[in-house]
Amino acid sequence: MTEARAEFLAGERTEDVAFFLADEAVDNPDKLDGFGERVDGGHLLIVDGEAGRAAFQSATGTDAMGFAKKAMGTEGEIDRSLTGGTCPDGADHDVRFVFAFAEEQNEEVGGLYGEGDVIHAYAQCDCGTAYSHKWVVGERDE
Repeated sequence: MTEARAEFLAGERTEDVAFFLADEAVDNPDKLDGFGERVDGGHLLIVDGEAGRAAFQSATGTDAMGFAKKAMGTEGEIDRSLTGGTCPDGADHDVRFVFAFAEEQNEEVGGLYGEGDVIHAYAQCDCGTAYSHKWVVGERDE
């Protein structure tokens, strides 16, 4: 795991976004070498928020925040690594891409947000299902 991913997952990079792109989700995955972390099955990038949302849209053809809004309607399980998940429509499906951001603890809002920094993650499966998962930093195992 790179330092950037460790910092992101620790809630230390709330101005950045993270996204995973499966090799099958992009035309030429080798073009991503040098722009992010090469992981099993794809690439994981940690990028400044605005530039990251634009890069996500360029790579996937999908508006990041529109995708997140759509995915919020279906809860699923996204790996803490941000490189996979379990589709709610079938465990044997593969993740095409994941988009994530961290939000600082906000005790005024309460609930999950009062417990600590929160990771918001959104995935799209190869079957087309979009789903979401959020967790308090440090409360999930690797």
